[in-house]
Amino acid sequence: MSNKFSLGARSRRNMQGVHPDLVRVIELAIQITEVDFTVIEGLRTKERQAELVKAGKSQTQNSRHLTGHAVDLAAWVNGTVSWDKAHYHKIAEAMKAAAVKLQVPIVWGGDWKTFFDGPHFELDRKVYP
Repeated sequence: MSNKFSLGARSRRNMQGVHPDLVRVIELAIQITEVDFTVIEGLRTKERQAELVKAGKSQTQNSRHLTGHAVDLAAWVNGTVSWDKAHYHKIAEAMKAAAVKLQVPIVWGGDWKTFFDGPHFELDRKVYP
């Protein structure tokens, strides 16, 4: 583990209400990732979810964010958020590796066929209904 990155206070605040198993995955992933990241959103209200659907940033009113089973991570590169897809593939590698190590099944929004959601990670519904 490189341990060159760590979660800041804002990321920790944004993980409040997120399922503890997903938090554990994030905490391990930040230690092994090649690309620094920040937690931009975890638990959401129904009102916030409706805003995101209206803005085209989400496609469902039934988001896993509403139950604390999902987070959005943003690549943090050179002191700012980057939306470069390549960074999200690197973050996904770390998240998936951490999930395997901790035996916590996750789903990455970047693997979805109809809607690429690179920042999105959620606990697998099959194990975490």
